[in-house]
Amino acid sequence: MKSSLAALFLINVLNFYDRQALSAIVEPLRHEFHLTDAQLGGLVTMFTVIYALAGLPLGRLADTGSRKRLLASGVAVWTGLTAMGALAVNYVTLLATRLGVGIGEAVCAPAAMSWIGDLVPAGQRSRAMAGFMTAVPLGAMLSLVISGPVAQAWGWRAALLVAAAPGLVLIPWMFFLAEPARTVVKGASGGNFRSPVFWWITVSGALLNFVVYSFSTFVPAFLTRYHGLSVAQSGIWSGFGSGGFGVLGGVVAGFAGDHLVRTRPKGRIQLAAVFSLLAAVPFFAAIRVASGGVAASIALLMIGYGLIQTYYGLIYASIQDIVEPGARGIAMATYFVAMYLGGASWGPLLTGKLSDHFAREAAGGGIVDEAARAIGLHHAMYVIPVLSVALAGVLWAAQACVQRGTRVTQKEKSSTAV
Repeated sequence: MKSSLAALFLINVLNFYDRQALSAIVEPLRHEFHLTDAQLGGLVTMFTVIYALAGLPLGRLADTGSRKRLLASGVAVWTGLTAMGALAVNYVTLLATRLGVGIGEAVCAPAAMSWIGDLVPAGQRSRAMAGFMTAVPLGAMLSLVISGPVAQAWGWRAALLVAAAPGLVLIPWMFFLAEPARTVVKGASGGNFRSPVFWWITVSGALLNFVVYSFSTFVPAFLTRYHGLSVAQSGIWSGFGSGGFGVLGGVVAGFAGDHLVRTRPKGRIQLAAVFSLLAAVPFFAAIRVASGGVAASIALLMIGYGLIQTYYGLIYASIQDIVEPGARGIAMATYFVAMYLGGASWGPLLTGKLSDHFAREAAGGGIVDEAARAIGLHHAMYVIPVLSVALAGVLWAAQACVQRGTRVTQKEKSSTAV
């Protein structure tokens, strides 16, 4: 079990490392290709659209085919296209490579979570899912901490080549793993992810991804433009901060979620709602910090990020509880369609458009210079705490739909594996 969980964790680290590789090099890209913030946000938007749509057929394959071969193929595709991004000559060619990365990465979550659902008992799933999803802040941290300095020293193209390299080790490792037998639940229809609680959770995923992707895309640029850090400094500080606090949030969520669910069927979702509401406070305070107060701003931003990262271990474990084993891959793919099309695809784009709008206002009809761009991005960042509050409200609505106990958890106690 440990070898499989370690491999899946490292694949997810690389998944988010390569996904966030552009965040640390936003400013060099903007200057070389003369891009607006809306165009930069559009790179993320188009990536997430193709990622979400590709996830549906790949999620079905995760329920019916070899998850091991599926994961190995996905890693090969997304690392290869990440490396090809280094050859981009303009915005269109860079976008094309990112779309390929999105198709490859769409394999990861449905296949890995189906694997974990069959490997780990229901009472330990918060810890397993939280451990798997600490790869989100850790992968983002490594991407920022490594890509920023590499881009500053050798250029952004070198940063993309470095991001792709770990795939050379992870792809062959997959073939040495023993894939778990699929759990068969007596009397299960293979569905039941159409319940109201699942759809409230799906809406919450869209809001979460709007917040997280806006944060990840624009925080390094915010620290550079508004607080005056270099590209390398913003990458290092935002990377280490989000990685450290994100992992801490995931660990707390894992242990707290498994403890609460023993006595409170709604406990995991309720705790996620509370943490989301609390996250809005440091996010808002961080943006309120005056230009130049970089230490306080970074600290507050990362506290908020750590609180919001508790979502994954708590909510993904809840999805595994309410969805029957034979439908976990397609259920997660369905969730990700709404999550990414409704949240991640719009978050960076709309935040970028807001930034451009406020920058034009700050310029007063004149030339939009770097000072105006700094003000514009600062104002646009307020969308993050506002939607954190909305996320808390949706999660509270989800917990209101949870009945005492969960049908799947009860069935799995009497299930047999084949």
